[in-house]
Amino acid sequence: MTIEKEDRENLILYRLEQAEDTIDDVKLLIDNDRLRSAINRIYYGMFYSLLALGLANEFETSKHTQLIGWFNKTFIYNGLIDTKYGKIINKAYNRRTKGDYDIYVEFEKEIVLGMFDEMKEFISVIKSYLGKN
Repeated sequence: MTIEKEDRENLILYRLEQAEDTIDDVKLLIDNDRLRSAINRIYYGMFYSLLALGLANEFETSKHTQLIGWFNKTFIYNGLIDTKYGKIINKAYNRRTKGDYDIYVEFEKEIVLGMFDEMKEFISVIKSYLGKN
């Protein structure tokens, strides 16, 4: 499916708005000690920003591992974005998966707060790369 340029730009902005909205969701979840749910939303906030990056580069997929792999191969390994952001998204994906599918998983608040800071930085870096700040 080919997306028209104007539609693509609108979709990129929509995905970035989703990422930003998720920051507010995470804050509410942390403030209410809903830490497993916060981990999920932290990951998804970054995922939405990666969807925007993919759209801007005409790469589209609904598969999480495929999108992360593309990001790592295209942006991290080629030095376009610092390697720390590849580690951040991989860690968030793994923790989100663990929190969603494993039994009796709890996360410490300090870990969640650290990931929340990483999420905000990650989204900011993607937005900067796209020139959307």
